[in-house]
Amino acid sequence: MPAEDDKHWLEQPVIALKGIGEKLQERFARRKLFTLNDLLFHLPVRYLDKTRIQPIAGVRIDDSALVRGELLSCKTHYARRPVMTCQISDGSAMLTLRFFHFNKSQTQALARALEEGKWLSCFGEVKRGRQGLEMTHPEYRIIAEDQIIQMQEHLTPVYPTTEGLSQTVLRNAIAQVIQQLKQQQKNNSQREIITDFLSEAIRRELALPLLSQCLLYLHEPPPECSVFELTEGDDPWRQRLVLEELLAHQLSMKQIYQQQTQHKASAFRINSDHLFNHKLSQIGQNSPGSIQNSLSAQFLQQLPFKLTQAQQRVIQDIAEDMCQPYPMQRLVQGDVGSGKTVVAALSALFAIENRCQVALMAPTELLAGQHYDNFRQWFTELDINISFLSGKSTARERREALEVIDDGTAQMVIGTHALFQDEVNFNNLGLVIIDEQHRFGVHQRLSLLAKGKKEIQQSIYPHQLIMTATPIPRTLAMTAYADLDCSVIDELPPGRTPVDTVVIGQQRRDEVLARVHHACLNGRQAYWVCTLIEESEVLQCQAAEQSYKLLREQLPDLAIGLVHGRMKAAEKQAVITEFKEGQLALLVATTVIEVGVDVPNASLMIIENAERLGLSQLHQLRGRVGRGSQASACVLLYGQPLSKNGKARLMTLRETSDGFEVARKDLELRGPGEILGTRQTGLAEMKIADVIRDQHLIPKVNDIALHLLRDYPEAVTPIINRWIGHSVEYQNV
Repeated sequence: MPAEDDKHWLEQPVIALKGIGEKLQERFARRKLFTLNDLLFHLPVRYLDKTRIQPIAGVRIDDSALVRGELLSCKTHYARRPVMTCQISDGSAMLTLRFFHFNKSQTQALARALEEGKWLSCFGEVKRGRQGLEMTHPEYRIIAEDQIIQMQEHLTPVYPTTEGLSQTVLRNAIAQVIQQLKQQQKNNSQREIITDFLSEAIRRELALPLLSQCLLYLHEPPPECSVFELTEGDDPWRQRLVLEELLAHQLSMKQIYQQQTQHKASAFRINSDHLFNHKLSQIGQNSPGSIQNSLSAQFLQQLPFKLTQAQQRVIQDIAEDMCQPYPMQRLVQGDVGSGKTVVAALSALFAIENRCQVALMAPTELLAGQHYDNFRQWFTELDINISFLSGKSTARERREALEVIDDGTAQMVIGTHALFQDEVNFNNLGLVIIDEQHRFGVHQRLSLLAKGKKEIQQSIYPHQLIMTATPIPRTLAMTAYADLDCSVIDELPPGRTPVDTVVIGQQRRDEVLARVHHACLNGRQAYWVCTLIEESEVLQCQAAEQSYKLLREQLPDLAIGLVHGRMKAAEKQAVITEFKEGQLALLVATTVIEVGVDVPNASLMIIENAERLGLSQLHQLRGRVGRGSQASACVLLYGQPLSKNGKARLMTLRETSDGFEVARKDLELRGPGEILGTRQTGLAEMKIADVIRDQHLIPKVNDIALHLLRDYPEAVTPIINRWIGHSVEYQNV
């Protein structure tokens, strides 16, 4: 290919390669592999070592290895399905080969091929079997005893694939691109063939190797490479590409942020002087002479407690944002019980004072209902009209809610995902508050934001405030939330009592039951949380309904209630109200009470089969107690056998109550995809980077992203397209 085309040859479609027709092209497209460039940056997830024959005695459990040996025996067993087991030996040790998933005729053919005394070369994953080392369904070839086996010249890559797209097809296609790359290098030895979008200053400062070198090394690692080191990703070639992939994700999020700041928003007039130039510690202590008579000031004055310094700092951030002529995009992270709802209430009042509507969206019916009750209690004396809308609202409730939302009578609307449906028309939406943001997809969040734009001719967007009780380490937040400004409430209100967490096996359930009984008879209240509603043989978790019946039999003198996700909203709310008012001593529930339920007198939390839940969810549940002045406890009941991972989670809960530490450990154990939720699934789909392993790079990546956006904006889109491409579909929402 001529040198002048070196910038364009990688833009060819995959169908330009030998052996790829239209059907295969469609299968490549399922993996978002459209061009030769996509193939070149489709990197291996692991490697197989077929570059050398290993002695059987030297292979490691769980490693894949190439071995050779003499076939000593071959037997077929017929049970529910035929199973053939063969034993080979190379003189150093014996290895069992196991074959199944075949019919009778195939069995006979295999038995004829594998006769005692023949020699085999075998490649497969080594496991520990009942008779020692074992391979299941290995690749094998019959060879002569003294035959010299042709080895691979480099480690064999294993690529991410999809149904209908085999490793052989992928390897052949990528090998063709690699060969073209080598030819390009040969023809243009004086310069880099792959366009490097990082500035020369950055490459020199970080001593980065050439992109072409990195790609060739990772697609075709030399035999002397350590498979372990390559998989761990600490080598300079992989780290060079990791840096650029993290950079692509960082840039894509910052691009979303920049696009949002190009929109118009109502620049609110917030007279924060009377809130922030006077000491907020005085507000809430009935000192009306020190503040003006605004809604926000009245609200602060009626609170029975004073705000923490952290809450004051975050409210100041929000007030400054909402005074700007472009939409606020702020995330508030705060541990369980840190007072995020009060911050949300003040933010809502800033918007209402400026004659705008507020929408608060929560992920569950129960949490939305709890917010509705809290805000009605707080805002009733301020004469603020609040409406509620959810997917389970009756036809009449829905019709009435839609009317007052449309005509502007409803100053604040609280609900679930039903808020962003097409028939919901806001009159003048000025602020969107999203609670527990990780439960929503980015499309849902942006759809609600677009409500403000659709209803106003000037295309004015609402401000957005996003809250989460799943705090994450600062370095990860720089990537996960790069499209948002972040504030952290890192201080708990005074009066929160520490929760004593204990870990107990199910065999001591009777002791726990006695403790619950004693606590409730002494005027305290307790939660009993089950992880499923119905019986499940797989998870072996006790169902909430069965636990409810059993506990009523075992504790007949206690008033016990039941709440689970399949109950009607009104039924759930009625039970929660009874529990809040002290009519119920014990509440049996599923994890629907994870957030939003606030009962200060509840000081004991029992979580059955706690090993089945993630750390962050356990921490959220534990946060339901410790809200009053009494000593509180959380009992984690676990079933056997307890896995190593499950034990690590429970021990973490026992050792710390710090939400940031809990989240850090949860990220380490489960990865970012599950912790950050649907909004950030892109972090879990990175080709080569691992945000936990590679978080040391994130501060530098953030600096580079800001540098490129400021000084080299032309490089931003090519970097994003190289690594993310078609997956950033939501950027233009």
